[in-house]
Amino acid sequence: MRIATYNVEWFNALFDDAGRLLLDRELSARYQITRDMQLQALGHVFQAMDADAVTIIEAPDTTARRSTVRALETFAAHFKLRARRALTGFLSDTEQEIAFLYDPDRMTARHDPKGGPAELVAKGAAPRFDGTFHYDLDSDGISEPITFSKPPLEIAVMTPGGARFRIIAVHAKSKAPHGARGAVAIARLSIQNRHKQLAQCVWLRRRIDEHLAAGETLIVSGDFNDGPGLDEYEKLFGRSGVEIVLGEPGTNGGTLFDPHASMALQQKIGAKPTTARFYLAPKKRYFEALLDFIMVSDDLVKRVPAPEWRIWHPLNDPECYLREDLRDALLQASDHFPVSLDLPGLG
Repeated sequence: MRIATYNVEWFNALFDDAGRLLLDRELSARYQITRDMQLQALGHVFQAMDADAVTIIEAPDTTARRSTVRALETFAAHFKLRARRALTGFLSDTEQEIAFLYDPDRMTARHDPKGGPAELVAKGAAPRFDGTFHYDLDSDGISEPITFSKPPLEIAVMTPGGARFRIIAVHAKSKAPHGARGAVAIARLSIQNRHKQLAQCVWLRRRIDEHLAAGETLIVSGDFNDGPGLDEYEKLFGRSGVEIVLGEPGTNGGTLFDPHASMALQQKIGAKPTTARFYLAPKKRYFEALLDFIMVSDDLVKRVPAPEWRIWHPLNDPECYLREDLRDALLQASDHFPVSLDLPGLG
């Protein structure tokens, strides 16, 4: 079984209100890329991955007029993907949703949100992800209300062979100081956003603790907008949001594992895996970062004989690089690259 996660930049802009693909020469939200070019590139990438299921970050929007499910299932039908059934969870207040596209012949899946009742939340249990989490952001003794603009998608999965596991698909808050002007304002907003991103990761980790303590097999995937050593503000807080979500030995229920995160944690300087590539206009160069992860519970690593993680990086993955068509498609499709996990024997 292959599980993947993919942040698709402005996927929403590639569909009309009826969910039809905008296969035309109008420019997409990607620089100098037409909507037809981006859609064809995305179709090529999804076909090459041939995943049984993909958590899609920045999926098309759902409103009174638009439907994430309709758009994604139209996309899957057009490109003849096995992963052709879509589901969503709590809706975002942005134009980006979190969605799950999967092969119904390989699994059944449903949105299955959890959350402690008020009396348990007051004692530290995690509230539902469409609710409010209270956390002391700045250690002043006062808890601030934290919400997700894009609530994580909780999925209960069962395979025809009887394997059961849960997936939590995540798009944590960006730490970028959008809208700030001047060094002082940029620093202030960057620190504020990092506070909120870390608080979201604490909230997520509490939910993870509850699932692992219950003995449930868990996969946490998506874009964390963070990673070990990603920016200078991490020094102020001691650890990244990714480290919080992974957990530490002795944490309730256990830790999660992702080999790319482990590599980045062990090596602060030198070669690191990356999953996203952005152009910085002021510096006239590209910047790469490790933002996208597929973290799994210890029991899954022990149960599957040889799990294999892969970043579909067009320049760093030899197969992607040598296949010129796939390399170009990955560069045109999004500013993030897919991450996949192969789980032999799970089914």
